[in-house]
This record gives sequence, structure tokens and C-alpha cells, in this order.
Amino acid sequence: MYANKVKKIAAVHDLSGAGRVSLTVVIPILSSMGFQVCPLPTAVLSSHTQYPHFSFLDLTDEMPRIINEWKQLEVQFDAIYTGYLGSPRQIQIVSEFIDDFRRPDSLVMIDPVLGDNGKLYTNFDGRMILEMRHLIRKADVITPNMTELFYLLDKPYQAENTDTELKSYLREISEQGPGIVIITSVPVQDDPHKTSVYAYDRQGDRYWKVTCPYLPAHYPGTGDTFTSVITGSLMQGDSLPIALDRATQFILQGIRATFGYEYDNREGILLEKVLHNLDMPIQVSSYELI
Repeated sequence: MYANKVKKIAAVHDLSGAGRVSLTVVIPILSSMGFQVCPLPTAVLSSHTQYPHFSFLDLTDEMPRIINEWKQLEVQFDAIYTGYLGSPRQIQIVSEFIDDFRRPDSLVMIDPVLGDNGKLYTNFDGRMILEMRHLIRKADVITPNMTELFYLLDKPYQAENTDTELKSYLREISEQGPGIVIITSVPVQDDPHKTSVYAYDRQGDRYWKVTCPYLPAHYPGTGDTFTSVITGSLMQGDSLPIALDRATQFILQGIRATFGYEYDNREGILLEKVLHNLDMPIQVSSYELI
């Protein structure tokens, strides 16, 4: 009997009309990797929040209605992937959503968006941190940046860390629930032209690192892009180090494709120019076991 073999991924993110972030990044990446993306929008914005002004429609009250309709339709998801959540209430809704829709073989991917450069994002407070600490306990994989890692661990932020320190942080946060922890945007000591991604897989008790060139340009949405590629790669059956390589190389390709243009960086990387690269095998593996 014919069965629909395309895997479904519930994507809990906001939708911004201008700027390649959140759902306008998540949907094309995961769709091009062969998955059906089912958005659970948290808000609709005219543009992302790094523009000087924007309209904002909060969908917190609509989220439970959408979820209830999915329950009645008996929709099943192969993965649940969450990004920026705007309030403690949204985190609670997502937590209940995971409880209701998770299956034994589901992947729960949480990007615990809280802040950057040692500070919380605007309008976030201690309650957001507490709720996010509860939420990551339900994750299979989390992808915090350095700032978010320290907030989740309730430790003071420090920009420079040794491999030994990073490994201890990875293990400590994994013990709270997530089997795989990936830290993004880790500076390379004594080399400002490079950046690293560190990861820990509790099942194999192994630590991985991928280092790539750092280009001096800021593009919103690269975090969403990175975690989307990681999600699709793991769903395709890639190993963790290959998923790290694929996501890191894709970000680098996107930045290089964009970097040479006279271009408003707030629009994000030129995703359309590099999406086809997701179909290509990894050219050169740069991961290392630490």
C-alpha cells in the first residue's frame, strides 16, 4: 500500500517579511533537503528586529489553536524544531507541544535563543532563562552560542575558554537532558581569523570540533541557517561530525557568495545562490575529535 515517505518537521519560529531569518530560512533549507516543513508561527513581522522599525503581530494566543487543529487531524511529526521564542508563555506552549506530539523516534531540536556577545536580547529577562532551562531538558539536540551556553549553565560569561573548559561545559549541559550539545561561534584563541563549533555526543561520549575561516561581516539569520542544516543533515542519517561539517561549510559558502556584493547586510546571506550546494557531498572533512 502506498505510504507518504516524506518526513514532516514542525518548525516553531517567527515569520519576517524582510530579511532572511527564521521561517524564510528554515523552510527553503529543509524543503530542499527533502522534508515537509509544517510551520507553527510564533509571530509575524514586517522585517526582523535588527531593522530600526517594524510591525509585529504576536501569535501566542493562536499557537494553541493551531496545535489543537493538528491534534484533531492526527498529524504526526518526525522532528520538532524550535528557534526564537518571544516569551515565557511561548516556551510553555512549546513544551506542552513536544509532550503531546513527540514519538519514540522523533528528533527534538532546540535552538535556545537568549542572547549574544555576553548579553540577553532586548525584552528578555531571568524568567526566559529559567523557562529555557526547563525546555532544553526535552531536547535531543541543542545549539546554543557561547552567551546562551553560560546562561543555561548559570555561569558568568567568559569569552575565552580552553578545550578542557569547553568539554566540561558540554558534558554538564548534556547531563541536563540533551544527548547532543553543539556550541556555535566559539572564538579560536590567538587567531581572530578563525571560528569554531564544538559538539558533544553523550551516546558515544565523544567531543568534536570544526574550525573554519572567520569573515568580518555580520548577517542576520546565520544561526537559523546553521541549525536548519544540522537538523536536515541528522534527519538524513548523517553522523554528527558530518552534520557539523555540512552546516559549517554551507554557512561559509553563503557568506562568501554574499560578501563581495554592495549589499545591505541586514537582508542576510544570499541563500538562493547556495541552496543547491546542500545536494552535494561534503568536499573536504574538517572535523576533528578532541
